[in-house]
Amino acid sequence: MLSVHPSIDPAVLALAPGFRAMSIVVDATPITRPEVASEALKSACQQVLQEDVAWADAHLAAWAEVFKAFGAKAKRTPCSAEALRKRVLRDGALPAIDPVVDLYNAISIRYALPVGGENIAAYIGAPRLVIADGSERFDTVKEGEVVDESPEPGEVIWRDDQGVTCRRWNWRQGVRTRLDASARQMWFILESLPAMPLIALQQASDDLISGLEQMMPGAQVSATLIDAPAI
Repeated sequence: MLSVHPSIDPAVLALAPGFRAMSIVVDATPITRPEVASEALKSACQQVLQEDVAWADAHLAAWAEVFKAFGAKAKRTPCSAEALRKRVLRDGALPAIDPVVDLYNAISIRYALPVGGENIAAYIGAPRLVIADGSERFDTVKEGEVVDESPEPGEVIWRDDQGVTCRRWNWRQGVRTRLDASARQMWFILESLPAMPLIALQQASDDLISGLEQMMPGAQVSATLIDAPAI
């Protein structure tokens, strides 16, 4: 079974006291039931439009404050969960992208929870959540072309030994480690702040794992809770 050992810099924890995350590693098998993802995404969008979880607004507001704490403009570059939910509230739904992406987006929408999905086989070294010094390289797409840019000094980033894999904590993922259904080694990170009950984070993790196992019979999945005392 594949193992992944993400680390969080203490300087990041100082910006977000009580931060905790669920790390989920998957040795994938071919997808045989892609409809699991499309049904989950549709259901999650309907929930947001009709009846939301009680703590959703408080959790997203807490993320906005954390973004401000490291210099990001939360309205211009909101956390990934808020960005997805704004699209649902505006358009009524999200278009399908890829079964794996659709499934973890569904979890993010339903639980007002930033969820990252990565092709861990593309990583050089372990994932690390750190404060950027501004010299790191990040590959992104502009006008249809892959280009390199750098994060702002002081920005919170996920990175590996080669460069940035996600900017502004969970705002935008890079190209190199992007996940889709063809990947055979997957890593998901579900990121929460204290405004989200721990039981809800655990339920979100269980829902993601259940969906993955339904889509990919025989997949091997393991989950680990990461919280400040354990880091």
